[in-house]
Amino acid sequence: MTSTSKMDKKKLTFPYEAFYSISHEPTGKEQEIWLVFHGYGQLSEFFIRKFLPFADENRLILAPEGTNYGYLKDFQGRVGANWMTRYERETAIANNHRFLDLLMEEVLEKFSQTPEIHVLGFSQGAATATRWAGRWTKPVKQMILWAGGFAHDLILEQARDQFRNTEIQMVFGTQDELITAESIESQRAFFGLLEKEVRELTFEGGHELNIPLLQKIIKKEG
Repeated sequence: MTSTSKMDKKKLTFPYEAFYSISHEPTGKEQEIWLVFHGYGQLSEFFIRKFLPFADENRLILAPEGTNYGYLKDFQGRVGANWMTRYERETAIANNHRFLDLLMEEVLEKFSQTPEIHVLGFSQGAATATRWAGRWTKPVKQMILWAGGFAHDLILEQARDQFRNTEIQMVFGTQDELITAESIESQRAFFGLLEKEVRELTFEGGHELNIPLLQKIIKKEG
């Protein structure tokens, strides 16, 4: 007599704590919210430092942190966060959406009128930013893809409607070893599917934020 057994892998939903960094407590009078997404292996409290010089009474900076963590080298030392890996990818995406929806809901409770929403995604954060914003329920004034691009699994019709009136910019360094000519052309083709004209900006540098260019973008200096 033989017997067989089958292992079922199941999932459980439970309250989970996620982190974010913010330039200051919102007063409800800010005219702009900048939602900035870090890249792979970064942490929000360090990433937001690049943006703090641009925060003031009219501009709130909000940096959510990826909910997956790991050591950056070997099994000890510095720890970084990421938005997802290939493992249980769809679950990570759903968790990100719930986290970001709730974060924005709580922040916007301070406002009687919704301020302009600007979204910047750096590297891996660009795909997460576009994937979330593409199905969010409020308009996005500006979307900046810095050293990254649109997620290719966006629901095209939904994203086309959501970003119809969104100003989109693609920014990358001319010496960025992670940006290839093929990836740029792939993004350009995707922009066509979205029926969007996208402004491309470059700077002399690698896979990094360039502060002078960042200042021009945020302060609308040309």
